[in-house]
Amino acid sequence: MTLVGKLAPRFLTKAVVKGRIVERCSLEDFQGKYVLLFFYPLDFTFVCPTELHAFQEKLAEFEQRSVVVLGCSVDSAFAHLAWQQIPHQQGGIQGVSYPLLSDLTKSICQAYGVLKEDEGVAYRGLFLIDKKGYVRHELINDLPLGRSVDEALRMVEALIFFEQHGEVCPANWKEGRPAMKADQEGLKAYFSQAKTGSTGCCSKK
Repeated sequence: MTLVGKLAPRFLTKAVVKGRIVERCSLEDFQGKYVLLFFYPLDFTFVCPTELHAFQEKLAEFEQRSVVVLGCSVDSAFAHLAWQQIPHQQGGIQGVSYPLLSDLTKSICQAYGVLKEDEGVAYRGLFLIDKKGYVRHELINDLPLGRSVDEALRMVEALIFFEQHGEVCPANWKEGRPAMKADQEGLKAYFSQAKTGSTGCCSKK
């Protein structure tokens, strides 16, 4: 069952932030900001560090848009901390500075609907939460399938654009491309632009 359009489930847990354990970390700590919460299966694995580093590489771009990035797995805060001590080249996540939540009880995974029951780990879930605490976008991948951080950033940009301008974002929309009014006339205007190739969508080459 989707969480889109609903208040994001609250949580209170331990986290690791910049090489130290924080005893209490909650969703309410980030009130008034966008939150990008992503789940990954386990520390000390293979696809997971590539994703954590990919989010770190784009962290400044998320922060410029008032987005807090949070990672979460079923590992302990001590496991997160140990993994942060291992260099990138050796499969570790040294240099990852955004909070990593510990979900030893698996209650956060269950609340967000990403717990893989037979293995006791999280699917690769991603949730974009707006400034009022509502989930506006979710994506859940199976364990072997790494996510696109560029797509996550694009969804943030689309949400911000809609909130600021009131226009909706069509397929393959990117920042700087035309959006449309959410009515029949807006759709016609958008497709008329497509004939010239100015929308970046449906244009003939």
